[in-house]
Amino acid sequence: MFGVSVSTKKWLSRASSVRCAAAAGKRPESGGRGLWSPRQESVVLPGALNKQDAITGLTLEAFDGVSEVTTKSGELDQIESSQPSESFARKMYASECEAAVNRQINIEYSISYLYHSMYAFFDRDNVGLPGFAQYFKEESEEERGHAEKLLEYQNKRGGKVVLGALMSPITEFDHADKGEALYAMELALSLEKLNYEKLVDVHRVADEQGDPSLTDFIEGEYLEEQVEAIKKVSTYVSQLRRIGKGEAVWHFDRALAN
Repeated sequence: MFGVSVSTKKWLSRASSVRCAAAAGKRPESGGRGLWSPRQESVVLPGALNKQDAITGLTLEAFDGVSEVTTKSGELDQIESSQPSESFARKMYASECEAAVNRQINIEYSISYLYHSMYAFFDRDNVGLPGFAQYFKEESEEERGHAEKLLEYQNKRGGKVVLGALMSPITEFDHADKGEALYAMELALSLEKLNYEKLVDVHRVADEQGDPSLTDFIEGEYLEEQVEAIKKVSTYVSQLRRIGKGEAVWHFDRALAN
């Protein structure tokens, strides 16, 4: 057994006298070493039982609010560590919202895939419209970014991302009457409008399920931006209809590149 030093014995003796004085409701002698503070009599610690520490003489009182905390933390015990498919983060996230987000993820990826096909078409040497190629490449990357942002949100809410198969997009955008430039831009306008409709569907599901986080996410990150995109592409369609299929398309292409 280890011996107790003289200084430790003095400290224990001092603590004992303080404890006895506190129990008797008296103020102990300070002995010139510090002042007595009533705060030493009682300390509230979360989760502590009502008991007195044998060394310090401090009374540790129970924290009333801890029962609710322990009840909530007990919910985590229901998730077995052997079940990695169960999320610790999920809270008030309806399966309908989870499914709607997954659908939108796949819509964003599908639109990105089609835009990438349009980029490849206009980048051909026998098409020779690098401005259109650059524009559709950027649109493809933007839609992919939208999908990734939704994917991250799904994980943040404790949902499970389910990616669907992507259909092979068309690869030819020639049109006898409209020409490839106008035809592709009208297709882009249809895609942007379709995307807006699908985003509104996600917002509707979130509203029906009483999910303010998802409704705010769709409103703040997608809907307004989608409205702006529709306006921009609509303007391009109007301009391309004015200039027709002739040499002016080349000038329009240069404007897109810049």
